[in-house]
Amino acid sequence: MSCVSLIADLVLSNSKAYIKGEILECSIAIEEDKYIKIGKQPQMPNADQKIDLHGLLVLPGLIDSHVHLRDEEKAYKEDFISGTSAAAAGGFTTVLDMPNNQPLTNSVEALRNRLDIAKSRSLVNVGLYSEFPENLTELPKIRQGGAVGFKLFMGCQMGGLNLDDDHVLEAGFRVAGEVGAVVAIHAEDKTQVTFSEQQFKKVRRNGVKEFLLAHTEQAEVQAIERVLRVSEGSNVHLHFCHITSKQGLEAVKEAKGASRSVTCEVTPNHLLLTSADTARFGMMAIMAPPLRDNVHKEALFEGVIQGDVDTIGSDHAPHTFEEKTVDSVWDVKVGTPGLETTLPLMLTLVEKRMLTFRRLVEVFVEKPAEIYGLTSKGKLENGKDADLTIIDYKQHWTIDSSKFKSKAKFSLYNKWEVIGKPVKTFVNGTLIMDAGEIVAKPGEGKVIRK
Repeated sequence: MSCVSLIADLVLSNSKAYIKGEILECSIAIEEDKYIKIGKQPQMPNADQKIDLHGLLVLPGLIDSHVHLRDEEKAYKEDFISGTSAAAAGGFTTVLDMPNNQPLTNSVEALRNRLDIAKSRSLVNVGLYSEFPENLTELPKIRQGGAVGFKLFMGCQMGGLNLDDDHVLEAGFRVAGEVGAVVAIHAEDKTQVTFSEQQFKKVRRNGVKEFLLAHTEQAEVQAIERVLRVSEGSNVHLHFCHITSKQGLEAVKEAKGASRSVTCEVTPNHLLLTSADTARFGMMAIMAPPLRDNVHKEALFEGVIQGDVDTIGSDHAPHTFEEKTVDSVWDVKVGTPGLETTLPLMLTLVEKRMLTFRRLVEVFVEKPAEIYGLTSKGKLENGKDADLTIIDYKQHWTIDSSKFKSKAKFSLYNKWEVIGKPVKTFVNGTLIMDAGEIVAKPGEGKVIRK
């Protein structure tokens, strides 16, 4: 498909594209949903449509491997239309949706129903995680049905694996390894967290300080170490979500050094904010695991720079304003929206020379594609899916959560001054977002089936 005599659907000219570690001036030809030629403008085929990008930066479409799109019985918080609109507005062309939904995604039927809904409502590409089923013989069927991976919440009982039984966990890891599925881990020790929460509730200590004391760094580290121990020999790939502590990251690094199949993620929240912000914002800043002290934030940021952190995920967790402003911290819904702030926040660090474009592309594009086996994505290369994130990397602007496409119109970063903005998003060769507005209809995004 590289013959220049073809008439392409679209040619993007005058771009600065990130290709193989370099930013090159080039044009890009797209036919149907694939790249067919990348090179100088005179080499481009004729096209039905031409767009002059006037020197804007072109990145391979960004992947957020940790989002909560809600929908179904939680559609009042977010649905596939609003959530994928937020993704497109934030520069993400592919998102992977977590399974803690209503109904819980942990069966072939639940997965099939959710995939059908996503197919008709999504504006970007969507893949779905599953929780572990109660009967592990169902796990290969769920994987075959399209699950991109399995999620294990270690902090509370969710899904079919008994968190208190190492033998059950080992069996789950073994079966997941046999079918080549990634297991994404929320690493908090249930016993520690539950005991601490119960003690605080007994004496009616219901503030944000108590939440931090219940969800400690030690609870994270113990969960990581337990998972690594129990999964040894299972041939499963473990992806530790939202690592928050220096010790937790060290445990992951040690496992990598022992040639374990392990990767990890951090969120922008844990790179940019600390427990002092929890005290300042109160319930709005409650997330699990919570924000940590500055020593942990610095260790995580160093991990991003050095490559010890593999991915950055938004952990986009939309809730209603009322759910975030309750009286007791034990009633608050944890998490905060992030799809529309994550990329600008990281681009600002690039502009400040605290992060390189190379690392930004690695954590948002190349490593997520590699970990989840998204072989048609991740690079600007002939034959790959034409998912593109177009950035004005010099634009100064102010985050305004009231203008979010997400239903959750609040943010810990509201009124932050940032530098760099996604201005166009192409998904499978189709322009989805242009200058902040959604210009396509739901259903343009594809459902990713593994």
